[in-house]
Amino acid sequence: MTADESPYTVRLASTPEDLTAAQHLRYQVFVEELGGDGPLVDHANRLERDAFDPFFDHLLLVDRRIDPATRAHVIGAYRVLPSDRRAAAGRFYSETEFDLTPLLASGRRLLELGRSCVQADHRGGTSMFLLWNGLAEYVLDRGIEILFGAASFHGTDIATLAQPLSHLYHNHLAPAAMRVRALPPHRQEMNLIPAADLDRRAAMAATPALIKAYLRLGGFVGDGAWIDRAFNTTDVCLVMDTGQMSARHREFYIRKAGP
Repeated sequence: MTADESPYTVRLASTPEDLTAAQHLRYQVFVEELGGDGPLVDHANRLERDAFDPFFDHLLLVDRRIDPATRAHVIGAYRVLPSDRRAAAGRFYSETEFDLTPLLASGRRLLELGRSCVQADHRGGTSMFLLWNGLAEYVLDRGIEILFGAASFHGTDIATLAQPLSHLYHNHLAPAAMRVRALPPHRQEMNLIPAADLDRRAAMAATPALIKAYLRLGGFVGDGAWIDRAFNTTDVCLVMDTGQMSARHREFYIRKAGP
C-alpha cells in the first residue's frame, strides 16, 4: 500500500474540529485511562485541555475514513511549541516542573513536546512510527536544534518506580550543558538504587515505550523527577539534540522502509 492509498495521514491541526478531536483523545488517555485531571478539563464534553493549547501546534495522526464531525478521526496526537512562541505563551508548559535555564541560555532553537498519545486500539502498530516521522519533518523544516519535554510514568508511588528512575539517572543523565532540573516542592530524587544493584531488565520493563523511544534516538533525562499528583504521574524531562536524533531516525526509517 502506498502513502496515497493509506487511510492514515499525519498533519497539523487546521480546524477547530481537529483541536477538539485531539482534546477528546487526550481525555480518553489522560483522564479516563490514567486518572488525570486539571482546572480546564471539560468532563461534560470529555475534553482534556489547558491554557497552553492555543499557542501550540498540534501534530495529528488522522484516519481519513472517519468523519471529523464525530471527533474520532484523530487517533494520535502530539503538541509542540517552538521557542519563538514562548514569549506569547508566557513560558514553556514544563517550566512549572523543571528549571530550563541551561536550554534557555543555549541560544539554540528549542521545541517543547507534550501530550503525546495514541488511541488504545491503534497502539503497538505503526501509529507512533508515523507520528515520529511527522515530528522529524516538523523539526527539519524549522531547523529545530533541541527537543525537550516532560514524559510520564503512570502513578506517584516512588517505591514502584525506583528501578526505572535509578536506571535513567545512572545511564541516561543529560550532559551539564543540557541538564535541566526538577523543581521543588514536588521534586523527587532519581538516584534511589546504587548502580551496582540495578535490575536492568526490570527497569526497562517498567519504562514507558515513549521514554524508551527517546533513549534509542539518543535522548537524555534531566536531574530529578517531578510528582504530578493532579495528573497521577511522575514526570521526567527528556532532552535530545536533533543532530543526533536526525541521523538515528534516518537509519531507523531506512530499515523500516527497505525491502
